[in-house]
Amino acid sequence: MAMPLRQSIRVGTYLLEQKLRKREKFPLIVELEPLYACNLACEGCGKIQHPAGVLKQRMPVAQAVGAVLESGAPMVSIAGGEPLMHPQIHEIVRQLVARRKYVFLCTNAMLLRKKIEKFTPSPYFAFAVHIDGLRERHDESVAKEGVFDEAVAAIKEAKKRGFRVTTNSTFFNTDTPQTIIEVLNYLNDDLQVDEMMISPAYAYEKAPDQEHFLGVEQTRELFRKAFAGGNRRRWRLNHSPLFLDFLEGKADFSCTAWAIPNYSLFGWQRPCYLMSDGYVPTYRELINDTDWDKYGRGKDPRCANCMAHCGYEPTAVLATMGSLKESLRAARETIAGNRDKSA
Repeated sequence: MAMPLRQSIRVGTYLLEQKLRKREKFPLIVELEPLYACNLACEGCGKIQHPAGVLKQRMPVAQAVGAVLESGAPMVSIAGGEPLMHPQIHEIVRQLVARRKYVFLCTNAMLLRKKIEKFTPSPYFAFAVHIDGLRERHDESVAKEGVFDEAVAAIKEAKKRGFRVTTNSTFFNTDTPQTIIEVLNYLNDDLQVDEMMISPAYAYEKAPDQEHFLGVEQTRELFRKAFAGGNRRRWRLNHSPLFLDFLEGKADFSCTAWAIPNYSLFGWQRPCYLMSDGYVPTYRELINDTDWDKYGRGKDPRCANCMAHCGYEPTAVLATMGSLKESLRAARETIAGNRDKSA
């Protein structure tokens, strides 16, 4: 796990505080969606399927920051839509960073070089660029040529200016262990991004493409083979060791979607950003009035093939905190990852 040491300590302290306060449900990271509009039409995304009137809306800065503060989460992932299309996105980031929230701005990077002057490098901030494969594969997934090259140029420019840059890659049943190895090798070794996040594609009900999502056994076989030969240890993956075990089928967990709540233009979304069973205006209502026990694989048929990080990474993190052996394992990998980055 390549999470910066300062961030690891902050998150570990936060988790310990929740345990000491005997809180059963609490947020680890908030998925903040201040708009749904996007400048691309990716096949695996359903966010831009909203009516034109909704796509024109932009969440006010105070509302966005207030939702994060209401939850108390130490980390924020700003998504959408394309966040860089929000005219005040830099101000949302600035105010969250000022409150020492760790902010990841998820972007397809098409506007990044144009908007980068509005942002300031900080250990609390990172651009999270979406990369689903090398040039041909990535451009196919976003249905537009030239996007991969622009994303690569933007990553290089951001790193040159001193920004932390992470990536997020979603893999489908059209991927093979070799395609995963190729893109992660490129991101890790050639572009040298700070950390990489990976996720198996989940059958998101509003996504235009419903044919290329992975099943559970497909996911396990795919990542088991991709991680072979020491790749998993070598890559700077921004995941807990137990979540990577989960992807390989070495461990299994229940879903804890409540730990990565979603806040959007409609409010707090039940139960997660991939499924919509209604919205509530406050975080407390989301936690207290949602029947969390009815979601997850083996409970809700919509969750049958889901192994997404939004449901299972928090479970892995909590399992790590509950085991001295796994805590030491995670600490060793964090220290090793930070040592490699500084070498």
